[in-house]
Amino acid sequence: MLSERFSFEKLNDILVAEWHPFPTANERDKWEDLPQGIRSAYIARGEKALDFNWPSLTAISFLDHVRTGNRTRYQAARNDRRNALAHLVMAECVEGKGRFWDQIANGIWVTCEETYWGVPAHLRLQAAGKGLPDVTEPTVDLFAAETSALLSWTSYLLGSQMNTVSSLICPRIAVEVERRILTPLLQREDFGWMGLSKSARRVNNWNPWINSNWLQSALLIEKDRGRLVQSVAKSMRSLDQFIEPYPKDGGCDEGPGYWGRAAASLYDCLEILESATNSGIDLYDMPLLKNMGSFIYKLHIHEDYYVNFADAAPLVSPAASIIYRYGKRVGDQEMTAFGSWLAHKQQVAEEGFGDSVARQLPALFCVNDLLATKGKQPLPRDAWFPDIQVMATRSKAGFADGFFVAAKGGSNFESHNHNDVGNFVVFVDGKPLLIDTGVEPYTAKNASPQRYDIWTMSSDYHNVPQINGQSQQDGEVFVAKDVVYDANDNGVRYQLNIAKAYAAEAGVKSWMRTIGFERGKGVQIDDVYELTKADALTLHLMTASDVVVGKGVLDFKEVSLADGRVSGVGKIHFDADIFDVTTEEISLMDGEKLHKIWGSRVVRIVMQVKNLQKQGQWTLRLTK
Repeated sequence: MLSERFSFEKLNDILVAEWHPFPTANERDKWEDLPQGIRSAYIARGEKALDFNWPSLTAISFLDHVRTGNRTRYQAARNDRRNALAHLVMAECVEGKGRFWDQIANGIWVTCEETYWGVPAHLRLQAAGKGLPDVTEPTVDLFAAETSALLSWTSYLLGSQMNTVSSLICPRIAVEVERRILTPLLQREDFGWMGLSKSARRVNNWNPWINSNWLQSALLIEKDRGRLVQSVAKSMRSLDQFIEPYPKDGGCDEGPGYWGRAAASLYDCLEILESATNSGIDLYDMPLLKNMGSFIYKLHIHEDYYVNFADAAPLVSPAASIIYRYGKRVGDQEMTAFGSWLAHKQQVAEEGFGDSVARQLPALFCVNDLLATKGKQPLPRDAWFPDIQVMATRSKAGFADGFFVAAKGGSNFESHNHNDVGNFVVFVDGKPLLIDTGVEPYTAKNASPQRYDIWTMSSDYHNVPQINGQSQQDGEVFVAKDVVYDANDNGVRYQLNIAKAYAAEAGVKSWMRTIGFERGKGVQIDDVYELTKADALTLHLMTASDVVVGKGVLDFKEVSLADGRVSGVGKIHFDADIFDVTTEEISLMDGEKLHKIWGSRVVRIVMQVKNLQKQGQWTLRLTK
């Protein structure tokens, strides 16, 4: 634990007097030494923002969230502001000619004038509740913290240049960061993401994400030594609440799509602490940290596909530099190679890096090593995370050819939970066959008691059964039991009892699901059940392929998805005496999140059990 290893007194001794982790814009040599392609990309981004018309953030657009549930209209304009400022700052650092100064000043000023740096959906943190922000009670959500870090880095990188525009600009940044972020975080312990007050849930990715921004803001802005040490010590105490209960297998129960702001944000924090103490704080010998890092490539399917569950997306573009640098820190060569492969795939040599300024800086100053490393997709044959009960397997290590199968047990009380105990996905030759659809854009409903009325959250739209008209329920008591995992050179057997994922009204005594994978041949799903009543029983399967229903076989046909991708092809063999099978298309909204992944629709296969008895079983065989 950070707070146990490093007392306040020890921290006071090892914390640097002045943190100088990267060259400022005045220190030209290192900026001029960046590869020309990257320099050109950053300057081009800044040039596009030179004519940016900083959009107004109105009270009525802020109220969209409570009036209509919409959170995108306000957030889109707000995010455009942040992105423009970041592009301008990085362009000026790279070019160093002063032509971005005035527009940077505009960006700083409009941001400092905002009443609230966060987003409407997170006003639950304030005593006045949702609606408009209460200026008398600054609260810290992850977006406010990100804004604080952006302004803090702007002041650090361009402080002297901004003084040529006005000597009041950087002092204004300091005042706002102190008032909105640093002082509230020192004074309060009731923000749930801190983990410092009693809560039924352990903290999620908000904790390291916000703490990384808190640490940066404090180290760059706070001038009072006593307050600085207090801030760093308290942030470390908060980080302990993320580290201590984290699954020891390194599994992220939010899915790989959230790894970039869970394990990766913890890595950000540890890098900041190591740098700010001249290596006095170094925890990279912890096995947990290596396990947390490797999670991202162990659940990588192929190209941009990752195993998704909860609110995580199936298409992910992780930060290449973080994966590379994290891998070097923990001595994982597969991870460093994966980071380099991602960097080349993302064309960082020509297009530069994305993400926050805080993440772009270390990426830029290791880019030569990153690109010089031989890259590859690790594609391990088997992965098993016993603490979160997630498994993944493929036909042959290092190759996408053949089948890839992943499944989960766990509970319906996970962070960003979907009711999906016993769900599984199947890919064929790196293409999706049976899928976890993912989640649509967030609205107010996602964080309300009606969350599981959203179709993507319901077990009825995952690859699990509906039993006697009952779907799975959410809560910590709705869990998988009797989980068994076994892998060898021939294949994998994964078994679990999903009966406890359903309420008593479902009348299910036992439901043993076995996912069997025989390498080079196919996948077999065996369900064996015992019910107390037998009213209705339906198995649902989700796919993005076209499905032709034949007698005893489902024939999956290739469909064009988005961005040139296509769906998988294969067959599912079933007993036609057991099931009546129909299919239904679910339209996806044009231009929205799921449409960009799966295209215009996904298909739900509805397998209704005929001649239902209280005890029964079936087998599904998946072949190419």
